[in-house]
Amino acid sequence: MSIPDDIFTEPDPVDPDTFANLGPLRRLAGIWEGAVGKDINPKADGPEHRVFSERIELQPIDPQTNGPQLLYGLRYHTHINAPDEENTFHDQIGYWLWEPATGLIMQTLAIPRGQVALASGHAGTDDRRIVVEATRGKTGYGICSTDFLEQAFRTDSYRLEIEFHDDGSWSYTEDTILMVHGQSEPFVHNDSNRLTKIAEPDLNPWLKIVRKK
Repeated sequence: MSIPDDIFTEPDPVDPDTFANLGPLRRLAGIWEGAVGKDINPKADGPEHRVFSERIELQPIDPQTNGPQLLYGLRYHTHINAPDEENTFHDQIGYWLWEPATGLIMQTLAIPRGQVALASGHAGTDDRRIVVEATRGKTGYGICSTDFLEQAFRTDSYRLEIEFHDDGSWSYTEDTILMVHGQSEPFVHNDSNRLTKIAEPDLNPWLKIVRKK
């Protein structure tokens, strides 16, 4: 990737309407639920297969700049429950980001077990499929974990594929490659689900102010 000589000057003007500038991410905006989730995770006696229900909220944020780089995005929160447990099965927060000038897509993610990641990919404005990936050890689009996770359940790579459907729903397949302590072969931790919109997104804060004027 090449960067301009001027790394400080921000774009001007900037369109305050995030939803209008989200590219393929606009199909993700809103509140979604899905009850057909499937999870395959490692256990001492072999892979465990679980089903789960999921709720994810994705709301537009104001445009963001890194000097001349302009990004539009969604803030998200994913909450997952298994039918046989009262406590949370999985919780995750982060951002989906889109750079209109290059087609760059980024997903940041953080989970409350001591792990964060920044995944990336590229897509066209009207693409119906998105793929982002992150790799352990990379300083650009990488994965960072606690000492325990590094030694017990080392995450070597992360890949998320999203497909948008004609009925407005979307589905995902997530593959996380783990090296589990005491096992010689990598383990593919897989999650998948299909989600249906239950509520529309809000306006991003700046656009609310603009439209009140």
